[in-house]
Amino acid sequence: MNYSVGQVAGFAGVTVRTLHHYDDIGLLVPSERSHAGHRRYSDTDLDRLQQILFYRQLGFPLDEVAALLDDPDADPRAHLRRQHELLTARIEKLRKMAAAVEHAMEARKMGLNLTPEEKFEVFGGKDPEQYAEEVEERWGGTDEYAESQRRTARYTKEDWKRVQAEAADWGERYGALMAAQEPPSGEAAMALAEEHRQHICTWFYECSYEIHRCLGEMYVSDERFEAFYDAMRPGLAEHLRDAIAANAARHTS
Repeated sequence: MNYSVGQVAGFAGVTVRTLHHYDDIGLLVPSERSHAGHRRYSDTDLDRLQQILFYRQLGFPLDEVAALLDDPDADPRAHLRRQHELLTARIEKLRKMAAAVEHAMEARKMGLNLTPEEKFEVFGGKDPEQYAEEVEERWGGTDEYAESQRRTARYTKEDWKRVQAEAADWGERYGALMAAQEPPSGEAAMALAEEHRQHICTWFYECSYEIHRCLGEMYVSDERFEAFYDAMRPGLAEHLRDAIAANAARHTS
């Protein structure tokens, strides 16, 4: 059996454009061509596409996916075991975040005041006010942390609801941007990266482009931040990191 590019796109839930791109970069080259030169995919090609999409859902960049799949020492069972381990770890992270969200919802329904620790469990145990603390360690920026403490000390429950609502709305729009396969260096992604920076400036402290770039790196290197952003859409933390860097570059060059 072999299949057309349109059939494979329908099976896998990807676009024809994506399959063309995978072919162009050598990640998924169809085994056959029709007499007219059209791509024809075999069952073996479909198996490879399944592996590619597994790793992509886990946030792996395309070059790393290619390196993993083309490793001569790896066999299909090794790939499945690795994916199972990664998925199990991600499920556990998401389970903990879901439990924290449920706890927050229940507390609000009952009119209870959350402690600072409980309030920020949704961030994977990371209080956003600690952004400035970590920046202070790297950049010596004690003013940012002091400003964040000063502002948030005045916030009411309604203020925190607005903070979370704005973040949730932004996350939905960023997820849609990724679903449309917008590149991190594109205008749409950089605009949302800038909105992300402005959100921090509005609610926490004055976030310079240099500080924002540092935060972007932290979203990938710190698993707690990575879990928070990747819960919105797999791979979002890395995509955002690159969009932040591109946005900073165009404003500071």
